[in-house]
Amino acid sequence: MTISMFMCRLRQPIINVPSTGKKLNVRQLEKEKVVVVMGATGAGKSRLSIDLATCFPSEIINSDKIQVYQGLDIVTNKVSKEDQGGVPHHLLGTVLDTNTDFTANDFCDTSSEAIQSITSRHHLPIIVGGSNSYLEALIDDDDYKFRSRYDFCCLWVDVAMPLLHSYVAERVDLMFRNNGMVHELRPFFSPTGDYSKGLRRAIGVPEFDHYFRREGFVDDETKQRLLEKAIKEIKLNTCKLAMKQLGKIHRLRNVKTWQIHRLDATPVFRKRGEEANQAWKNLVSDPSAMIVARFLYNSKNNANVVSGLRMKPASDTVLAAATC
Repeated sequence: MTISMFMCRLRQPIINVPSTGKKLNVRQLEKEKVVVVMGATGAGKSRLSIDLATCFPSEIINSDKIQVYQGLDIVTNKVSKEDQGGVPHHLLGTVLDTNTDFTANDFCDTSSEAIQSITSRHHLPIIVGGSNSYLEALIDDDDYKFRSRYDFCCLWVDVAMPLLHSYVAERVDLMFRNNGMVHELRPFFSPTGDYSKGLRRAIGVPEFDHYFRREGFVDDETKQRLLEKAIKEIKLNTCKLAMKQLGKIHRLRNVKTWQIHRLDATPVFRKRGEEANQAWKNLVSDPSAMIVARFLYNSKNNANVVSGLRMKPASDTVLAAATC
């Protein structure tokens, strides 16, 4: 059953200033809503963002500084067109010049344009990705532009590091065995060894440099050893990245006092198959939808103005949260 609901735009009054004994008219500022999904690599950020888009009319903005480039879809673990489920994605594989850096300023400019475009269609922007420096540059900009225009809700998919490291290692092995990782990496080998800019910064490219340099000049045993070493380095550096991402989330939460809702997905990674899917729904997907529902529809502050938005079918628990 399709249920019509409304997204509340929070109106915050500007302080009344006395003038000749009378108060000025209060001007109401409407703020659009933005959802941010964060977490370490491999935790399930993309999955959650797409799950949310099945509950709320949404479009997704990628905030991963490597996934913005076109190419290396396997190595960078871009969500496939099939898995996107028809949800519009922005800044995902759109940068064609793979040799230059896509800076935080570039992200702020392009993501701001995307947010305006999405909200103009009365859709919910969901920003998702592991580059927390991009998120910080956008939300805590010097001119206070973002916070003056938008209310945002942060969701953090968290997984215990030992389990996440094990999952990342399995994912790298799968990329190698079944998905053609080496074939995809080969064109990005640089004889000059410059992996400091653009897409060549991606984990996987510099790690395979030594292998590509020597594979044509060594015996099979040495070649296999070089291959195993490169794969091991990818796993290690991916785990280091996850730890770095986690540290930045803690800083945003504890030092910069961002309100970030933590979803513990650890039990999901202890299960397999349908049990894992059910655990994801119970522990991550449904609770996140309830958090977003309250963020969008709850009128605790002063949400007297609404804009039409048709909510997609959702579970009774999510709908209850939206109207509590």
